[in-house]
Amino acid sequence: MLAAVAFLPRLVRRLRGDGVPQWIEVDGLAGRLKEGGLTVIDVRRPDEFDGPLGHIAGAKNLPVGDLPGRLIEIEAVKDEPIVLVCQMDKRSANAAALLREAGFRDVRVLRGGMERWQRTNLQVGPGVAHDRS
Repeated sequence: MLAAVAFLPRLVRRLRGDGVPQWIEVDGLAGRLKEGGLTVIDVRRPDEFDGPLGHIAGAKNLPVGDLPGRLIEIEAVKDEPIVLVCQMDKRSANAAALLREAGFRDVRVLRGGMERWQRTNLQVGPGVAHDRS
C-alpha cells in the first residue's frame, strides 16, 4: 500500500503529460520577447553562453547542472512564463522537467535551441551576468 501511495503522484504526472516538454518555436519566442513579461533562462555552461553561438539578449545563465541548487534565484518568476534555452534543446528539456517538478507553472523549451536561433539570424546580445564560481 505504501509503495502504491509513493508511486501515485508520478503516475498522475505521466498521465497528464507532465514529462513531455512544451515547446516554443524561434519565431514565437522572438515575438514574445518584444511583448515582454517573459524570463529566458539559458542552461548551457558559461563558456557556451559567452561562446560562438552567443545567447539571447537578456537571458539569465543558469547551467542545468547548477539548477537544482539555484532555484531560489528564480523563485520570484515561478508563476510567470519561462523559456529554457540550450544549444539544441536536450538540456533544456531536462531542465524543464526539473522546474515543473519544483512547481514552476509555465515552462517552455526553445525548439532547436541556440543553433536554430542563429540559423534564423535573430539577434544575440549581452545577457544577465552569471556566476562563474
